[in-house]
Amino acid sequence: MCIKRESNPIQNTPLSIMISIDRQAQPVTEKEEGIITVYVTDRENNTHELDAPTDMSLNLMEVIKSYELPIAGICGGMALCASCHCYVESDHSLPAKNESEELMLDETINVEENSRLSCQIRIAEDIDGLKVRLAPE
Repeated sequence: MCIKRESNPIQNTPLSIMISIDRQAQPVTEKEEGIITVYVTDRENNTHELDAPTDMSLNLMEVIKSYELPIAGICGGMALCASCHCYVESDHSLPAKNESEELMLDETINVEENSRLSCQIRIAEDIDGLKVRLAPE
């Protein structure tokens, strides 16, 4: 498996400021407080290591989009479109799906037992190391 450590390509946004990485710096061995790492496997089977701040009330879809990975997020995180559908591949204990997420997943294709809408996964310390795979479009 090839894991790419990503730096946020979007400049001058609060998210990029919070998670910017000095490209000239040596690899960091100690994790910065308030930053978690999420592993996202794209539709071409490339795994990306994304850092995300826990103090900005972000959801996983917003983080994935900020790294310009191929996720639509058409509804803006309202659980109305399933364009951020993903599969959770790690054993993290996530909050239960709410009614809106369940209804949207019932109407989409390629749904598996581990399907989630990434817009409904809040960025928090307890999901550090989460592994997800983007669902087919």
